[in-house]
Parts: sequence; structure tokens; C-alpha cells
Amino acid sequence: MKIFDRIVAIVLIVLFVWAMALQYNDPDPWMWYVIYGSATLASVFFIFNKLRLSVSVLFSFLYLMGASVFWPDTFEGVAIGDGNIDNIERAREGLALLILALVMLFYAWRIKKMR
Repeated sequence: MKIFDRIVAIVLIVLFVWAMALQYNDPDPWMWYVIYGSATLASVFFIFNKLRLSVSVLFSFLYLMGASVFWPDTFEGVAIGDGNIDNIERAREGLALLILALVMLFYAWRIKKMR
């Protein structure tokens, strides 16, 4: 594995752990602990070349499904004060899951390229 891949994964681990820490006051923190925790674990496995391509693709699919479930009916942005707070919260959650799906696709691409 290239050093670039490891650096990216380490940065993502730090960001995922940070995101987990920020969920303490969320109405459903345990769900987000599991979501970000699984991404953190996948990143750790990626660093040690233990993440399987199938797991990365599966996580990406699950995160994409989650993003479609959480996506608001009316997108009003992500900044507080720009619209209905429920739509804003759903947009933030949907975008977070979309980012996680892209990260898992990046991992899948790098795993495939290493073979």
C-alpha cells in the first residue's frame, strides 16, 4: 500500500472519531456511533491491508442506501437559519452518509488497484 493511501486513511480515522465525539447531543447518537465507528474500523483495516473489497463495496452500498433514506424531500441547504431545521438536519445526515459511501468506494478502488 502506498504511503498516500495510509495518510488519507489516518486523516479519515481522525475525522470519523471526531464526528463520533460530536454526536453526544444528537437525538440518536448510538446510530451515528455505529455508522462512524464502522467507517473507522474499515479505515483501520484498510491501513493494515485487511479490508476486503467485498466489505468496502457492501459498506458503500449501505451508506448510499442510508443517504437516500435520510435525504430530505426538499433540500434547503445545511446552514442553520436557511430553512426548516428538520430538512437541514436530514440534509446533513444524508450528506454525511454520502461522504462515507465515497470513502468506501475510494477504498474499494485502491484495493482493486493493489491486486
